[in-house]
Amino acid sequence: MIDKHTLEEHGITQEEYQEIKNLIQREPNLTELGIFSLMWSEHCSYKSSKVHLKKFPTSGKNVIQGPGENAGVIDIGDGLAAVFKIESHNHPSFIEPYQGAATGVGGILRDIFTMGARPIATLDSLRFGPLSHPKNKSVMEGVVSGIAGYGNSIGVPTVGGETYFDPCYSLNPLVNVFCLGLAKKENIFYARAEGKGNPVLYVGSKTGRDGIHGATMASSEFGEDLEEKRPNVQVGDPFKEKLLLEACLEVMEKKLVLGIQDMGAAGLTCSTTEMAANSGTGIEIDLDLIPQREKGMTPYEIMLSESQERMLIVAKKEKIKQVQKVFERWDLDAVIIGKVTDTQNLKVFAKGQAVVDLPVSAVVHLCPAYQRETKPHSPTQTAVCSSDVPLPEEYESIFLQMVRSPGLANKKWIFRQYDHMIQTNTAVLPGADAAVIRIKDTQKALAISLDGNSLYTYVDPRTGGKIAVAEACRNLSCLGAQPLGVTNCLNFGNPEKPEIMWQFKEAVEGIAQACRAFQIPVTGGNVSFYNETEGASVDPTPVLGVVGLINNVDTLISPEFKEAGDCIVLLGETKEELGASEYLKQIHSKKCGPVPEIDLEIEKRVQKLCREAISQGILQSAHDLSEGGLAHCLAECCVLRKTPIGCQIQLDQQIRTDALLFGETCSRILVSLKNKDKDALFALAKKASVPFAIIGKTGGKNIFVRHFGETIWDIPVQKVYSLWNNSIPDTFHVK
Repeated sequence: MIDKHTLEEHGITQEEYQEIKNLIQREPNLTELGIFSLMWSEHCSYKSSKVHLKKFPTSGKNVIQGPGENAGVIDIGDGLAAVFKIESHNHPSFIEPYQGAATGVGGILRDIFTMGARPIATLDSLRFGPLSHPKNKSVMEGVVSGIAGYGNSIGVPTVGGETYFDPCYSLNPLVNVFCLGLAKKENIFYARAEGKGNPVLYVGSKTGRDGIHGATMASSEFGEDLEEKRPNVQVGDPFKEKLLLEACLEVMEKKLVLGIQDMGAAGLTCSTTEMAANSGTGIEIDLDLIPQREKGMTPYEIMLSESQERMLIVAKKEKIKQVQKVFERWDLDAVIIGKVTDTQNLKVFAKGQAVVDLPVSAVVHLCPAYQRETKPHSPTQTAVCSSDVPLPEEYESIFLQMVRSPGLANKKWIFRQYDHMIQTNTAVLPGADAAVIRIKDTQKALAISLDGNSLYTYVDPRTGGKIAVAEACRNLSCLGAQPLGVTNCLNFGNPEKPEIMWQFKEAVEGIAQACRAFQIPVTGGNVSFYNETEGASVDPTPVLGVVGLINNVDTLISPEFKEAGDCIVLLGETKEELGASEYLKQIHSKKCGPVPEIDLEIEKRVQKLCREAISQGILQSAHDLSEGGLAHCLAECCVLRKTPIGCQIQLDQQIRTDALLFGETCSRILVSLKNKDKDALFALAKKASVPFAIIGKTGGKNIFVRHFGETIWDIPVQKVYSLWNNSIPDTFHVK
């Protein structure tokens, strides 16, 4: 008989336990309870979110594989497919920052090459508390080192991402990792266990006790027992993963396997049950055959271990020797541990005794789905406060304070620790609107953007969700890329709290609406709930990873101004909007609304115009306006150049000056072009019904801004560059 305390330790409610007994028609033993605790955890089952995730558009003409597999797959033409996914490793990264982040990279890489794709790029979205606090500093150092240590060692470039700071992440950092892979369309593999009697192989590293209950730990809040959770964090070995990657791709290229699944969250439990459930079959395994690196492991420990760098493979009997020969050459275990059955059950033996006998459908598909209570958050979060903000007496010091703030300043002190040039496909270096990876032997390239504004989503979750999609797509359009598909990582607090569940529901509906408007399918993703410590939740943080296609890499442009004398044009209309801006947060210490309005039809027109102008060779540069508004966009266009260049700006719009400079109105792109090309751009803009304004020209040694004839600032560009480029927090040690 399983007692109440044991159920609580496994995160199983009394109602869920009764449902388990009904499904299997008996009391589960402890190992079986452990299996249910993992597969019915929030992390694996999506029991609080799946009723809402159904609102996402998931199909489209280019979709080869949508949600439900290890990663999404999009057809990019020429017989090639882009394979991509984003995952979170938030809880492990707070408990054990280096290994938490490192194994997050390792896990997302396996999601990609399990599908038959070679990983060609990773990006990360990071959120930390202020680095003035020693704990936040320590966590960030560990996370950045873990990402660098794993990615650099395995030889996959980290080509971009985003990093933000806010007190809400002090006790719960967010570490979201995105990976993109490339595969031949006919070489996509799936998590399947087909063919009665076909052997099941365990390949990769040996099993240890690390990571036991990792998925369960990721499905609960943190309390004061953090140190006790260290054994729940996996330990990664990037060099072993490199061997596993090459061995798996080789056996898949040679068509030696029928199905393959990563032993990720829930380890051997998830790979066996999911492969069988996906095929309507069963699996029988013998734990005495599992390669182990620790003595005396129990069936419970073996089934629940989340040791890294392991895979489960199903192959035909006649191919086994060939599979094992490949893995032997790569110095990896490849052991037959069982076989496919027609029982639709997972049956596990140890020392000749059956220790598990469960219907795989009960474990994988029949977890209860909860329609949790929702309740709008406190009115203080949506309070309009921007109208109460006084106009500054002067702007120069505010501009410089914004430029040097950790969230807006140059992040080279992070990304210079990553190898972003390995594989020699990187066409745009970190720091631009999006990353770009060339596709060898073609003229094509793939562009990737990660984006999410938690402040917008905190104030207005639905609009924040829409803006996250729109801005990620806008980042791609500024490089000339057509968005094709999206993956998302939805980071929220405790879903059992109605206010949190309301935030989630609203954000999902906003994301879904925007994805439908842009006609980009959601191919998969991750939900990370319970991002709370001692009752304090992070701000709702949906992160969108959008992949786009550039048909001719020669048309690629970048955000920085190119030459003196070029014309600077603002596409889109600026409104008097200050709510939820970095300006209010940094200068006035206010986190309040209203968020900027977003008209998705206008947004689509602006982006299409930008892509068309790039394809016709009209533009010299393009940069989207987002956090920090026009002022910060101008600064980056000036300082991202190898040799910084100044500009002269004349603004004549009749709105308050701080809103004009620092407001974050959506659907705006700042472009530069040669004077001879102005008429061509304006003709395109008028045809597209997109507002535009000439606001200045490039050149000179200063960033000079006037509003209605009054000089707002006239600052040497070298001073701006020094503050932006060298704004490394004193507390952070750059390696």
